[in-house]
Amino acid sequence: MKPADRPNLRIDSDRLWSSLMELARIGGTEKGGVCRIALTDLDRQGRDLFVRWAKEAGCTIKVDRVGNIFARREGRDPAKPPVMTGSHLDTQPTGGKFDGAYGVMAGLEVLRVLHDSSYVTEAPIEVAVWTNEEGCRFAPAMVASGVFGGAFELDYALSRTDRDGVSFGDALEKIGYAGSEPVGGRQVGAFFEAHIEQGPILEREKKTIGAVTGAQGQRWYEISWTGMESHAGTTPMEGRRDALVGAAELVVAVRRIGGRLNGRSTVGVIESEPQSRNTIPGRVFMTLDFRHPDDRELSTMDAEMRAAAAEIAARHRLEVKIEQIWYFPPTPFARELVDSVRRGAEQAGYAHMDIVSGAGHDACYVARVAPTAMVFVPCKDGISHNEIEDATKADIGAGCQILLQAMVEQANR
Repeated sequence: MKPADRPNLRIDSDRLWSSLMELARIGGTEKGGVCRIALTDLDRQGRDLFVRWAKEAGCTIKVDRVGNIFARREGRDPAKPPVMTGSHLDTQPTGGKFDGAYGVMAGLEVLRVLHDSSYVTEAPIEVAVWTNEEGCRFAPAMVASGVFGGAFELDYALSRTDRDGVSFGDALEKIGYAGSEPVGGRQVGAFFEAHIEQGPILEREKKTIGAVTGAQGQRWYEISWTGMESHAGTTPMEGRRDALVGAAELVVAVRRIGGRLNGRSTVGVIESEPQSRNTIPGRVFMTLDFRHPDDRELSTMDAEMRAAAAEIAARHRLEVKIEQIWYFPPTPFARELVDSVRRGAEQAGYAHMDIVSGAGHDACYVARVAPTAMVFVPCKDGISHNEIEDATKADIGAGCQILLQAMVEQANR
């Protein structure tokens, strides 16, 4: 579509911001963040609010068997594959107002603009709310978009359990979002996801829009160390089989590996037993997150971590079990859709740059079955997964405007 042929549609930044702030009250924390964990009652409340707003904007609603919600605005040709956008409404335990929620509310604002102007695109427009993107309650992350994209089987997703033994499927039933629609298996003409960057690059480079060319690959691990509990006062240092020491040395090793290979390495959870101040820990559970934009380097990180763990275990007479629970390779996005984001930024006069996503997003799995791209906007100090996560109304509005233009352009092709 030529610029002269594009309808003069403008998003309402005030309305978008107001919607984000109203949504943030569901699960709002004292520090100004949000705790809206997947498949809890608060998640249900956030979903209900989105569904109500989408219906008010003239949409029909469908929910699939993993709880993904699709709000659809029909096009002139209902047979055409929809142009889709969306993100997630679940948060980290100490999350912010924008991660995920921005992408859903930006999609809602697109629907509202089209509804208010009575503008009908050629292809249908859909906004998706993906279930359990964060993965902090049910691992792995992005499991529902993963089923949609063919990375996971439906039964695998429904059987995931949280730390209390509650299954994904049972939690979905409890909040009333176990839908009847098949998961995936249909054409999508294009998928865009708007998101805060969650890093410092756009802010540092003074760019308003990031045209995301792809996302880093990731490997998630669960690692168990076994030594022997013994008395803290009577066991000589050289005779100890301290599982926590083994875990601690691996933490240092993986940090060194991630830094040397220009990747990312994070140990996010450590649980030691028996949790007694005068007993040497005999059992430790830990998680590990590796990321890299180059799959070969990601494999090198894996190999070096396993070698380091084996050496540490042998030296301290420990047993170590390493289970990789999640892997997806680096994901390139569709060049024509990335170009659409670039064009939109240039035509709107926003400073922009190409960028690779350091975080995983639902778009990474949707990219397996549809042309996909992402629109990034800056977040304050690059901070995310934190209650102080913040962004400006101007940047949030700019990203949504680019999303609107790109979606309309693709829907009218």
